Amino acid sequence: MKKLIFLGFLSIILFASCQNTSKDKTIANLKEGIKGETTASAKYAAFATKAYEEGYDTIAKLFEAASKSESIHAANHKKVLDSLGVQMDEFTPEFTVGTTAENLKTAIKGESYETDTMYVKFINDAKAEKVNDAVKSFTWAIDTEKKHLDFYKKALAALESNNESSLPASYAVCPICGNTYDGANIDEKCAFCQAPKDNFFTF
Repeated sequence: MKKLIFLGFLSIILFASCQNTSKDKTIANLKEGIKGETTASAKYAAFATKAYEEGYDTIAKLFEAASKSESIHAANHKKVLDSLGVQMDEFTPEFTVGTTAENLKTAIKGESYETDTMYVKFINDAKAEKVNDAVKSFTWAIDTEKKHLDFYKKALAALESNNESSLPASYAVCPICGNTYDGANIDEKCAFCQAPKDNFFTF
């Protein structure tokens, strides 16, 4: 009888363990996302400094806003990683600063990769592994990166046509999800997370 009870108990444990979905891919993706967003934040801050040096103040403001946005994405990813009981590995951001035109091209390349490839995979993995908080964090990031990509493309076109005055004079960043706005066209509440605009960072 005891043997039957033991076997039944063992079967329950094995069944429960089979129901637990591995989160290994999402954990690895969160770490990659934290590293990528932290590096992007530092890189865009350096790009902003370079843009100011070259006299492109409106483009510098874009880089400053994007830098803040990327730091918010990194923090959101880390919160999810922490909730899974996993620590982030230490690393040092590495990047190269060129001219403002070169930096915009670098930014466009990076944002294109994130929106077309990286976050698409991250979201699919998180959905498969049922890590809903990661899905939300990754979705906020990809939706924002799409806006950054558009801002950067317009900035490069304006720089190349010597028409910087056509660019937004300021930007606003949601402190919760990193959503980034043209300062002249801000929603009353963030379109992504519904945070009130009164709390937004401005640049």
